[in-house]
This record gives sequence, structure tokens and C-alpha cells, in this order.
Amino acid sequence: MTRLALLERLKAAQRMPKYQGRDITTISAILSNHALARHVEVCEQAAGIAAPPDEPPGKSRPDDTGRTARPMS
Repeated sequence: MTRLALLERLKAAQRMPKYQGRDITTISAILSNHALARHVEVCEQAAGIAAPPDEPPGKSRPDDTGRTARPMS
């Protein structure tokens, strides 16, 4: 998943009532793509947003170098 797509998902999570008055997007500036993907996943789970159909929870995804990133445990 591209960084842009991850940032769009994070912005959607930011608009949820769970995160009103709390900034979950600024940290994205210093996160690697893998860490950003994990941050988005955790924020979506906490907000009650289901993972996109092509992206089951905990599934490994390629990072920006084309290597497969392992899910953090």
C-alpha cells in the first residue's frame, strides 16, 4: 500500500469520534512506511473501522522497498 493511501486511511480514522480532540496524524511525518501501516491498523481497530477487504488484519504487506514487511507482534 502506498504512503498516500495509508495517510488517507489515517485521516479517515482521525475524523472518527474516538479521536476528536486528539491528533493521530502528526506522528506520520517521522514513521517509516511499515510503522505507518501499523499505526493506521491500530488506530482503525481502536476506532472500530474494519480493515479494507484486500487487507486482512495482520497480513504482511510490501514496504516501500518492495520487501515483505512482517507484522509487528
